[in-house]
Amino acid sequence: MASRFAQKPPAWFYIVGVILLLWGIAGCWACYQHITMGAAMIPNATDWDRAYFAALPGWFAIDFAVAVGACLLGSVALLLRSKWALTLYWLSLIAVIIQFGYVFAATDMIAVKGVSSTFFPIFIFLLGVFHIWFATFAIKRGWLR
Repeated sequence: MASRFAQKPPAWFYIVGVILLLWGIAGCWACYQHITMGAAMIPNATDWDRAYFAALPGWFAIDFAVAVGACLLGSVALLLRSKWALTLYWLSLIAVIIQFGYVFAATDMIAVKGVSSTFFPIFIFLLGVFHIWFATFAIKRGWLR
């Protein structure tokens, strides 16, 4: 009978959850700016930046929105102690892989911007992996139901 009830998580669980929630909000803001402003959101945008934004396929914005929206909803689910957090985090990571897979495989971004253009996307990917690990950890501890 006790297995029906989730264990109460420690305070640090909620601290991590709020940090992940803030990350999700920041991602949604970045997506909004990307969709509404395009290259104008980049200070000192070059001709390449403007051409890059103009050439992005329509599905790219949808994928970006799925990536950040699922991340945000996953963090809300985590704070609500729902196992849905894990599914939403997986959806977010898959969308991130599609997004940056396209950017680095179908454009010449690395050739134009250099290897340093991969640093933040790698950080985003690793943070997505952390989201999944943390939700899995919380499920195993009985903190999510």
